[in-house]
Amino acid sequence: MASQSEAVMDRNMAIEAVRVTEAAAIAAEKWIGRGDEREADAAAVEAMRAALNKLSIDGTVVIGEGERDEAPMLYIGEKVGTGGPKIDIALDPLEGTTITAKANQNAMAVLALAPDGDFLNAPDVYMEKIAIGGGFKTALIDIDAPPVDNLSRLAKEKGVDLSDLTVCILDRPRHEELIASVREAGARIFLISDGDIFGVMATSDPNSGIDMYLGSGGAPEGVLAAAALQSIGGQIQGKLLFRNDDEIGRARKLGIEDLDRVYDRDDLASGDVIFCATGVTDGSMLKGVHKFPGGAKTHSLVMRSHTGTSREVITRHNFERKLGMDD
Repeated sequence: MASQSEAVMDRNMAIEAVRVTEAAAIAAEKWIGRGDEREADAAAVEAMRAALNKLSIDGTVVIGEGERDEAPMLYIGEKVGTGGPKIDIALDPLEGTTITAKANQNAMAVLALAPDGDFLNAPDVYMEKIAIGGGFKTALIDIDAPPVDNLSRLAKEKGVDLSDLTVCILDRPRHEELIASVREAGARIFLISDGDIFGVMATSDPNSGIDMYLGSGGAPEGVLAAAALQSIGGQIQGKLLFRNDDEIGRARKLGIEDLDRVYDRDDLASGDVIFCATGVTDGSMLKGVHKFPGGAKTHSLVMRSHTGTSREVITRHNFERKLGMDD
């Protein structure tokens, strides 16, 4: 007999999720290389919202693009869908707005779905993160430990020299000390300009060459990355970072009282999670949107934590017919 979670998150919902991220990716593709981050993001948001509103769910955005007063972004607390099971939604219509504007690699549209209450309601603040791939002993990493300690543990577990490890870090001035520490430890660094969901996911991709992710990025992206790791495996820890009283107030409004808490993967995303990403620009995990006369081809990855399945979906879209949930 199916559990309540299974009944809510049936396999058809995974295909519906793919259609949502496909719509956002196709809309964003028009802005690749045009130097306008805002327009690229707005196009993806509008397309994702329209697609979500065709789903037969009672959906609530718990990880979105900001507060309600930042509309037309998909804001935290926004209701979507035509009615049905209660579903929490975590999303990033365009992970990598700068990447898209500059026509660089690894931009994608991202969506995660879970039964009501299974995502951390994270405020739109920074989160310090550490992540590694799957297959290692529990609690191998410790976000409060120096980088060299975590790298040493991982190298020992992998049976390699620390100098063989590669760490993915966002290329930001705030990470200068972290970068110096990792290099002093002897590991190599793969710097990325944007896209820390990709950075975390890459630790679980044996073909990426990335062994660990370190650094601070958006807390919403941390939840989405944890949702992905629920299916593909891997460890992540996160700690919210607050710059002012306003950010602390926003956290308390969402029910967060322990401001120093360390969150692990199951704290960030748990239960029967469906995660989906569609490439906007070409990348190491996903191909981007490729136009052809009268249509386009998309490349998506959809995963479900309950079954542990991971599927690649390649879709040819015919623009002469209505694009969206009816195709």
